[in-house]
Amino acid sequence: MGMQLEEIQAQVHAASASATPLQLRGHGSKAFYGEAPRGVVLDLSEFSGISSYEPSELVVTVKAGTPITELEQMLAERQQHLAFEPPRFKGPGGQGTVGGMVATGLSGPARASMGALREHVLGVTLLNGRAEVLSFGGTVMKNVAGYDISRLIAGSMGILGVILEVSLKVLPRPVAQATLRFELGQEQALQQLNRWGGQALPLNASAWWDGALLLRLAGAQAAVDAATRTLGGEPIDTALAEPFWQGLRDHHDEFFQGAERALEHGAKLWRLSLPQTAPALTHLHGEQLIEWGGAQRWVTTALPGRQIREAAAQVGGHATLFRAADKSAGAFAPLSAPIKQLHQRLKKSFDPQGIFNPGRLYGDL
Repeated sequence: MGMQLEEIQAQVHAASASATPLQLRGHGSKAFYGEAPRGVVLDLSEFSGISSYEPSELVVTVKAGTPITELEQMLAERQQHLAFEPPRFKGPGGQGTVGGMVATGLSGPARASMGALREHVLGVTLLNGRAEVLSFGGTVMKNVAGYDISRLIAGSMGILGVILEVSLKVLPRPVAQATLRFELGQEQALQQLNRWGGQALPLNASAWWDGALLLRLAGAQAAVDAATRTLGGEPIDTALAEPFWQGLRDHHDEFFQGAERALEHGAKLWRLSLPQTAPALTHLHGEQLIEWGGAQRWVTTALPGRQIREAAAQVGGHATLFRAADKSAGAFAPLSAPIKQLHQRLKKSFDPQGIFNPGRLYGDL
């Protein structure tokens, strides 16, 4: 028998009364992300299960401890999927859970074409620092009541409350897919991606690394076939293409394996969020992988954090220290004073005693 809501409420109520910090955890697959977890572990892995699923309405409601893979297997039976392709990292308790997926707000290769995780969150049920159950949003795609709060929870790193249940928009799997490979330098690849981005093409995902640009097309068979003829390039067999995209999604392809090795020798893995039209950052020494049509750039480097963040800011973006043994530079980009005050007010409103994942997003939250 799984964990009951009353058990979670009792633990939160006791922690609030004694001002005991709580570390919210599912399977621990994203413990590396953000600042270091601290506090007494509130294990939510047993609070799992599919609460409701309406395939015809393209909506599923899931408890937070449900493994992402379990949810995806059920959706696949109806030829549906999570179109934003959340990464499925492995942790001590197994592969990532839906609660951790929403709390970290990470999306995969298709994010540029299908939207980010937060755009697929229709509603959230949350337990606040007073052990009160709060519901935001709804379970239909056109519902807008409280929608902003639901989006706010996405990427909040659990500092506002315990995610209990999430309603997600799901989509049909594309009928057809194809992957094309082009030999291009970084600047050429970015120029081509920007050019193609302005055309009516079924572009689903892109990835540039080490002189090669891969494009994934997805949609109706006729559209994919027509785009394949128009774009040219080298078609990649599905048996080779699918493992590549899955490896990119779950961060175990060749680039991320290389990053893991580099981390052992003092390098850091940075995630840069930039405008798609930002130029090539060839002055940043290290390995680079570019996704999302140029909007997401991974950089494995030993360069100082200040230099990375300045380079991102100069082209209108920001940098996150994704993986590193030393995170003294701060995991997330520093906040401006007004935005910091807004974060502090939200934290105080949802979590008056400051018990949930203290310091996980920023040191003083």
